[in-house]
Amino acid sequence: MTRRTDAHPELTRPGVGAPFFSTWRVGTPERQKATVEAIAATWESRPWPSEGLLGYYVYTGHDGTTLLHHSQWRSEQEYEAFLKVHRQERVDEIDVAVPGIERVGLGRYRRYRSAAREADTRGPGCIVIVEIEFEGPDPDRQRAWVDAVFEALESEPNPRPGGISAHFHLSTDGTKVLNYAEWESAQAHIDAMAAPGSGVGSSTPQWERVQTYPGLKQSTEGVSRYSYALGLVPE
Repeated sequence: MTRRTDAHPELTRPGVGAPFFSTWRVGTPERQKATVEAIAATWESRPWPSEGLLGYYVYTGHDGTTLLHHSQWRSEQEYEAFLKVHRQERVDEIDVAVPGIERVGLGRYRRYRSAAREADTRGPGCIVIVEIEFEGPDPDRQRAWVDAVFEALESEPNPRPGGISAHFHLSTDGTKVLNYAEWESAQAHIDAMAAPGSGVGSSTPQWERVQTYPGLKQSTEGVSRYSYALGLVPE
């Protein structure tokens, strides 16, 4: 069966071969809450759909209009099997409860690198999603850009105190990078963005390289903050 969990997903969990992210636009904070409740009711009334699905997590956007979905699959093949048999009935039931949801495509990714402070036991109070897009597919460039970010982080003279972890994912089409970052709170991230420098980094040559990397386009969705709303896992 399906059970609810308050535990955040483990982004470095072994066995996750296909981490997916997607966004739903629902319009208002009231509809955010209603949609989360509809997702929970729909999933909890059914058996867990696939051994290949390790966890499904939903977050409410601080913009008051969006939901972020993160699902951890062992493989894309197991997701495709779920898509054929189980997904539509769940979508239909949720749409009856909350009509007019706009679903903004599914992003298929692979986790590449993660950064976290050793022995850090803080729980995340805010999830920050940063999406970066490049001019055309180039897997080597995806990895090289993330490597450049790590060089900038390692040489950062003024680390922002509220950051807990960062998990960089490469889109399977070779065009995007998604960073799933855990922060102590939304205010900690707001303060970091407001500090001198560009974004959460200081004005260093390493960060300048990150920001002016060849082929880098503007971020697809910019920087978005979310709160954990719902976790679903198998019994």
